[in-house]
Amino acid sequence: MKSVLTSRRRVAGGLFACAALMAGLAPGLATAQAFPNKPVRLVVTYPPGGSSDLMARIMAGKLSELWGHQVLIESKPGAAGSIGMEFAARQAADGYTFVIGNLGPAAVNPLISKVPYNMDKDFIPVMLTATGPNIMVVPANSPYRTLADLLADARAKPGAVSFGTSGPGSMSHLSTELLMREAKIKMVNVPYKGGGQAVNDLLGGQLGFMISDALPVAQFIKTNRLRPLAITSGARSPLFPDIPTFAEGGVQGIVAENWWGAFLPAGTPKAIVDSYLAALTKVMADKELIEKFAGLGVVARSGSQADFRTFLAAETAKYAKLVADNNIKAD
Repeated sequence: MKSVLTSRRRVAGGLFACAALMAGLAPGLATAQAFPNKPVRLVVTYPPGGSSDLMARIMAGKLSELWGHQVLIESKPGAAGSIGMEFAARQAADGYTFVIGNLGPAAVNPLISKVPYNMDKDFIPVMLTATGPNIMVVPANSPYRTLADLLADARAKPGAVSFGTSGPGSMSHLSTELLMREAKIKMVNVPYKGGGQAVNDLLGGQLGFMISDALPVAQFIKTNRLRPLAITSGARSPLFPDIPTFAEGGVQGIVAENWWGAFLPAGTPKAIVDSYLAALTKVMADKELIEKFAGLGVVARSGSQADFRTFLAAETAKYAKLVADNNIKAD
C-alpha cells in the first residue's frame, strides 16, 4: 500500500512540475504566437523624404501586409539621428516599437558627441537591412574629368579644393576624411546642415566636389548636371556600373558605405526578436522591395543577428580610429 501511495505521489509531483514548466513557458509562447495583435510603430530618425524615410515606408508596407496589422511611421528627426534613437530606446520592450538606425546615430554619433543612449545597453540589433554606396560628384562644367585630375590639383594647390558635407561625422564628411588620409592631400571642408543644401551649392559651382549618398545626386547625374568621378563601394556597384571605384582611380582603402538596420529596445523577449528576424528575412527578399530600394540607390540586405553584431563592431572600430586620428567632433 505504501509503495502505491509513493508511486501516486511521484506521478502527481511530475504532473505538477510539468504544469509549472508549461505555465512558465506559456507567456513566451503566447507572445510569439500573438505578435503582433495591434499596430506597430517604426521610428525614423531623419526627416520625411530622405533615404531613411523612404526605405522605412517601403518596409512598413511589406510588414503590414505580412503581419495583417499596420506598421505606422513615427518620424523623430534631429541631432543627426540621435533624437530618434533616444526616443526608440525609451519605448516599452514589447516589440511594438522598433527603429531603423544607420551609420550616423548607431555608430558615429556616440564617437563624436555625448548621446543620451547607449547602443550596447539600450538596443538589441536585429538585422542589417540595407547598404548604399556614396558617389563623388563634381559640377558638369568642372575641369575635373577624372579622380586623378582632382587629386593632381589638390596636391598642386593644398587647401584650395573645397568639398561640401552634411555636417561633422556625416558619411560625406567621413568619406572625404578617408580620401584625404589615404591620398595624403589636404582640402577644405564646407559643412552644411543637410546634404540637400550642399548639393545645391555644388550645382551652383560654389564647391569643388562632394561625396554624397546616391539619392540626392542620382537625378543630376542622369541629366548631366553632375559628373560622377568615383564610388565608395569595394567593387563597382550593380546600381551604378559605369562609375569606377576609388581603387580604380588609384586610391586604395576608400570603402565607406552607408547602412541601415533594425533595432529593438533592450529587454524585448527573444520570441519577439525571433518573430522580427523571420518577418524581416521574408520582406527583405521581396522582389518589389528590392527594386524600390534600388531606385533609391541602396541594396536590400538580410542576415542573422550574429552577422549584424559582427558588422556593427567592425564599423564602429573603423570609424573610431578615423574620428580619433582627425579629432572629429560634433558642432
